[in-house]
Amino acid sequence: MKQRIVIGAVALAVASAGVLAAQTPAPPVQSRPVVLQKVLVKVNGAIFTKTELEELQIETLRDQAQRDLTPMDLQNDAALREQLIKITPELLANAVDYLIVVQRGRELGIRLSDAQFKDYIEGIKKDNQLDDKTFQLAMSQQGMTTEILRKRLEKEYLRQGVMSRDVAPRIAITEEEARQYYRAHPEEFMKPTMITVREISVLVPSDARAGEQVVNVALDEAALENIKAARERALKGEDFAALVTEFSQSGSKANGGLIGPLNLNELAEGLRKLLGPMKTGEIAEPLRTPTGYQLLKVELKDESAVEPFETVRNQVGDKVQGQRGQVEMLKFVESLRGQAIIEWKDEELKKLYDQHRASQKKVD
Repeated sequence: MKQRIVIGAVALAVASAGVLAAQTPAPPVQSRPVVLQKVLVKVNGAIFTKTELEELQIETLRDQAQRDLTPMDLQNDAALREQLIKITPELLANAVDYLIVVQRGRELGIRLSDAQFKDYIEGIKKDNQLDDKTFQLAMSQQGMTTEILRKRLEKEYLRQGVMSRDVAPRIAITEEEARQYYRAHPEEFMKPTMITVREISVLVPSDARAGEQVVNVALDEAALENIKAARERALKGEDFAALVTEFSQSGSKANGGLIGPLNLNELAEGLRKLLGPMKTGEIAEPLRTPTGYQLLKVELKDESAVEPFETVRNQVGDKVQGQRGQVEMLKFVESLRGQAIIEWKDEELKKLYDQHRASQKKVD
């Protein structure tokens, strides 16, 4: 089974090491006693430790605060401590479920091979434009080892394997289900209005005086008269591309003034309001721009419309399966949880966990 783990998850694993390095002890040497991790909970014999919880807490708070955090920050910042109380129950619940799913993956015989791990590493280096030396240096500076990274990758690989083997078969959709979703959500499959224009641009020279650009009124009026004359001739039927050659002073002149196709929704508000109501062949009133005057003709306008089902069939399937997959994964994990042996070693955390599970049932 060869799947590519989402690189974002891998990058998070690498990036988070920078925060965790301060609290992760260096590899023990023979003269140094081994420090045993405090176990918080056992799930079917697999353990979740205090250090792992702290790592999750710091990563979550760091993402919320958009800044680096250390364990000392949690002790000294009252606001962070308050936020910590809010996020910990869900972190505990997710950690227990994660252990359950990973164990299921091992039961299925799913494993991350050496070749696959190497492939993932190469993917990280390629996406981040790192060579072997800079990759190893980055790992070292962040306190991350290849062994730690492999363990994290392996857990994610097992989780994805379970999703593929146990959950994916439950979320297959029929052609009729896909069509029903398509008909019920047409707004999700709209193609944007695309517009192609031709422009004539007449520049107005300006001079710098006392640090400001000053426009000569006479030159401004002359430019305006030129652009009006071009518009009058275009309205009488003269070829717009020929008028571009005669009047325009912009770079698009070499292309007959052609610009586009452009997504109407992505244009500046002023242009959207101007071009939105216009139809193919229509010519706008002259526009004053920072550099002069511009005349626009709508060469082609492809109006917004719902894409044909056949065009977006795969997109429809992805949407339906994505929604169904979340529901089915929750059901599947809940069934595994009902059979799991969960042994808490910390009563306070057990209370938080039980309260979170109870609140979830009420919501469901």
